[in-house]
Amino acid sequence: MSIVSWIILGLLAGVIAKILLPGRDPGGLVGTTVIGIAGAFVGGWISARFFDRPVQKEFYDPTTWGAAIGGAFVLLVVYRLLFGHSRN
Repeated sequence: MSIVSWIILGLLAGVIAKILLPGRDPGGLVGTTVIGIAGAFVGGWISARFFDRPVQKEFYDPTTWGAAIGGAFVLLVVYRLLFGHSRN
């Protein structure tokens, strides 16, 4: 996949993670995109390292999407724990 594909995948994974974990988050669309992209990379690394299921280099691979969404979800939870209470 190209860098543009990873950015699109990350944006969509971030949006899906926000849908799964609704609520107020600092960061907006840019924060969602960054969390989604980072989550895609973290999820892919975790999938390859610990589950012995390397992520394919295809945009429509379900494992790639699952890893990206899972990684984005985990990063969103961590982000909320660290910075969620700064905007009251």
